[in-house]
Amino acid sequence: MNYIDSKLPSVVIFGRTNVGKSTLFNCLIEKQQALVSKIEGTTRDSNIGQVSWRSKTFTLVDTGGIIDLKYLTGQLRLRSEASKKLKTDDIEAKVQQQARDYLKRADLILFLVDNKTGLLPQDKQMALLLKKILPATNNIFLIANKVDSIKQQPKTAEFHQLALGDPIPVSAANGSGTGDLLDIVAKKIKATSYKLQATSSIKVCIIGKPNVGKSSLLNAILGYQRIIVSSTPHTTREPQDTDIVYKEHFIKLIDTAGISKKGTKTKGLEKYGIAKSLVALRKSDLALIILDISENITHQDAKLIEEIISRKKSLILIANKWDLVQERNTKQYTNYIYSKLPFVLFAPIQFTSALTGEKVKKVLDLILKISEQRQLQLSDSQLSHFLNRIVKLHRPTKGKGTKHPRIYSLKQISANPPKFEIRIGIKDSLHFSYLRFIENRLREKYGFLGTPITMKIIKKQLS
Repeated sequence: MNYIDSKLPSVVIFGRTNVGKSTLFNCLIEKQQALVSKIEGTTRDSNIGQVSWRSKTFTLVDTGGIIDLKYLTGQLRLRSEASKKLKTDDIEAKVQQQARDYLKRADLILFLVDNKTGLLPQDKQMALLLKKILPATNNIFLIANKVDSIKQQPKTAEFHQLALGDPIPVSAANGSGTGDLLDIVAKKIKATSYKLQATSSIKVCIIGKPNVGKSSLLNAILGYQRIIVSSTPHTTREPQDTDIVYKEHFIKLIDTAGISKKGTKTKGLEKYGIAKSLVALRKSDLALIILDISENITHQDAKLIEEIISRKKSLILIANKWDLVQERNTKQYTNYIYSKLPFVLFAPIQFTSALTGEKVKKVLDLILKISEQRQLQLSDSQLSHFLNRIVKLHRPTKGKGTKHPRIYSLKQISANPPKFEIRIGIKDSLHFSYLRFIENRLREKYGFLGTPITMKIIKKQLS
């Protein structure tokens, strides 16, 4: 599996909290992708996007807000012998480690400072940190943000103390200077013949209740720590997009904030994250609904799945945390899941352990298979032969009246998602159970794995 990010130059935005990293990120990718807030440390995960400028394309990374430099330098002084090891569940520590990993892999670093606040001791510490962990500083550009007018430019002179060259003045809020910045970046990075095909990518939304393993699953698929993982609910505050290439197919994986029972009543950043998760679902082709198989399936799980089906999204049921189950009988657990979710029998179940990586790669194969069948378009002749066969097998069931209805035609009027039109007599009525019969026979014959099928009844007009 090849990652899109590895084929493109990497440009990392780095700096202390609240200097405008996420605002600059949104400005450069021309999307409102990163969550922006005045609350310190809003960005936990590193947002990733692609930028094309003057025939150059690069990956742009917005690192999480740096809360404590000691985490990055590895010089955290612990107060007692009992605390010698940093807790693996410390979210902020993981943010720092993730930022450091991106810095080491970066082709260019945009070191962002706040021109309005001025030079702070933390900026100096960060400049020293970069010089310490990087072999050279010729790939670091000093960016003075919040220079909203020409009158404010002279103030940028104080940042020369950082010894990182002349500061480049920009205003991420109004876009001033960002074109010049992109010109500089484009001249510095290497050209690549690799072209993105985002329009043809399979958009996959990873969704589920908080703390069921959504981010862990994404990390297991990717094989590196793309998303901060923690047992604290709502660690992922906003949808995270990661583009990959698998078996020559482009897949966009979107990790979303956990959707809780309180839904839109949840306060603060989590409420905004949940809203963005539902938007991400709407823009997706397929959803991975993550279930914690070590616990009972709940009404909340069922409601999430109903939400996916109502939007006509394909889906895969991911029975995660399979490693926590003692008696691992897949047939028994499959029957249990379908008994709790009888309205989604068409969706495949994949048992996984995001923690150990067990069966994780099979999820990608299922995504490709479902995407192919979601786009299946059957011809009128295929459906005519199909209709003749099933009518002989099971006579159409009446909905009202005493007369059995006559089905004149069955046509597929759209794909991705599939929609069919059934034409009956103007005085006829077809029972809903017969629609299910047709749908089940269609699935047996042609597949449509994991995809909701829409059936529309049309009354034949008298000629």
